[in-house]
Amino acid sequence: MQPRAVRWEMDLADATLIARMRLLLAISVLLAVLIDPPGGDRAQQATWLVLAGYVAHSGVVYAATLARHPVTDSRLVPWLDICWYALIVLFSGGIGSYFFLFFPAILTTSFRWGFEEGARITIASAVLFALCHVPYELRTDLSRMLLRLTFLLVFGYLSARWGESQLELKRRLILLRNVSKLSNPRFGAEQTLRTTLLQTAEFFHARRCICVLPDHTEDGYELLTLSRRYGSCDFSSETVDAQAIAPLLAPHASHVLACERLPHPRWPWKAATAAYDSGQEKWVRPDSQEGPDLTELLEAESLISAPFTLRNREGRLFVVAGQRHLGKHDALFLLQVNEQAFPVIDNIDLLTRMASDAAQQERKKISLDIHDTTLQPYIGLKLGLNALRNKAAPDNALFSDISKLVDMTTCVIDDLRHYARIVRTAVPSEPMLRTALQQQISQIHAFYGIDIALEMDDLPGMNDRFNAEVVQLVREGLYNICKHSRARHGGVTLRRAGDHIEIEIVNEGGGAGFTDFSPSSLTERAAALGGLTRVSEGSDGSTVVLIEIPI
Repeated sequence: MQPRAVRWEMDLADATLIARMRLLLAISVLLAVLIDPPGGDRAQQATWLVLAGYVAHSGVVYAATLARHPVTDSRLVPWLDICWYALIVLFSGGIGSYFFLFFPAILTTSFRWGFEEGARITIASAVLFALCHVPYELRTDLSRMLLRLTFLLVFGYLSARWGESQLELKRRLILLRNVSKLSNPRFGAEQTLRTTLLQTAEFFHARRCICVLPDHTEDGYELLTLSRRYGSCDFSSETVDAQAIAPLLAPHASHVLACERLPHPRWPWKAATAAYDSGQEKWVRPDSQEGPDLTELLEAESLISAPFTLRNREGRLFVVAGQRHLGKHDALFLLQVNEQAFPVIDNIDLLTRMASDAAQQERKKISLDIHDTTLQPYIGLKLGLNALRNKAAPDNALFSDISKLVDMTTCVIDDLRHYARIVRTAVPSEPMLRTALQQQISQIHAFYGIDIALEMDDLPGMNDRFNAEVVQLVREGLYNICKHSRARHGGVTLRRAGDHIEIEIVNEGGGAGFTDFSPSSLTERAAALGGLTRVSEGSDGSTVVLIEIPI
């Protein structure tokens, strides 16, 4: 999606051009009537009054557009335009007026809001133009009225169709641009795939999107389903073998399908199917059972399907119709979406596997370094503290403090050994996100006496690599509270807000005033994930650190 400032400048340029042309047409009509005024004094007075009102209306709309007033985006403005021009036609000769061509709202509305709004404006313009014939002789120039009325309807229909085509083309370009963006590889290929399915379903107003993905095994497949119902989206994933998934892979590998279930039950076939051979780049005769089997299996009135290549194997994407009928042009565009999106997903998957393979040997080396350079000194420190505690009598004032240091050292040694095991394995066995955070909060409370409240929304689709990054960010934020504040209470909140994850770390003021600062470590970690960090003061004087990570 374009940045908001860029989109606003583009919309402002178009709106300014339309407002300027409206004002120019109003002045042109005024000059035309000045050169060739209508007959009769009363007719001239009424005409001048209408023209003066329309020039004033155009000037006000132009000024509001330059001032970026939101009223200029309202659909009321085109309706006011056709009412003004109906009055101009009425007082300048009725259906014989050559100002009937000056119905600009038909064109501007069609290209701005599409076919439906353009059709409404066209019908309203035709009705108002026909009503301009009422004050005159009904039999006078009836043929001229019908001819001009037909011209208005044909012009309006073509404008509405072309306007809808332009809007559809813009929507397609936006979708192709969005699905071809390289997502953050840290979040894995699955997150990019889910986002692609969601955007595709929203574009086609689909009820379901079903993606048959080749698995990493030789003959296995993963079936990823997106279901949309009442504005909510549900993802489900399951692993199936080649035999179970065979009905969905029955169509020819290179065929793009557009299937429709015919409504009449007595037809000799159950569905009308069109097949496009992407290899030959032409429409071909499909298998007689391809369409009926798929529509019946997926319980679809109409659907489209296109192949893609992932992990050097063939997969297939199905889009089941929801609010709109899906036809041939939709099927061809789905093929373009696949050609843009799945190479990106394949690159992310390949990058993830290359990074894992390249790091496998390095993990072993780092694990040994942790054991030799970090773990051994802590073991020596623990032995020294145990010896010091053994020398102190139980009634010694320092005995309890030394025992606490021994316990903390033991906990650190256990954490280092656990971390060394994680680094040594090829795939990090990170605990569940909520469990890891609660364990960290318990340690903070045991060692520092700080109570931390955890609020966490469900974050479906997040992989272990992302969970590990979140745990590290929260750990760093909590230790900042321990080291740099006197707070006794704090809070951690994780939530999903649109297309990003928010991590909010709060600590109470503790009587000290708010100090604006930038946590360098958190900022660097968030920036590595493509996110940002903001520090602000809470309503109760607390310090709020907000980390936003795009997904």
